[in-house]
Amino acid sequence: MSEHRKHNAINYIEFPCKNPEAIKSFYSKVFGWNFQDWGEDYISFSDGSLEGGFTTAESVHPGGARVILYSHDLEATSASVKTAGGVIHKDIFAFPGGRRFHFLDPDGNHLAVWSE
Repeated sequence: MSEHRKHNAINYIEFPCKNPEAIKSFYSKVFGWNFQDWGEDYISFSDGSLEGGFTTAESVHPGGARVILYSHDLEATSASVKTAGGVIHKDIFAFPGGRRFHFLDPDGNHLAVWSE
């Protein structure tokens, strides 16, 4: 992961996928992305300037990419999301590399926020 993380900025993008091996082959051949496996249902990628991941833990559907923002203070950002009218979709949880939560914005867009 990049060491240059800006508070409350887009930091990561996540896509659902059905076939991780096909995804890795496609994006590495077409765009030169690098991948790292994180267990059976997650792979991360780097395109040289942006990082993201593909997960088989969620269904593939149109508009399936998830924008993930970074926060220095996950609890404070979660509280701000609630105060501003967002809905916490998935409470703060740990994952390899940090912690995060998912939320729905007032229009129902599904985003996430993470921290170490």
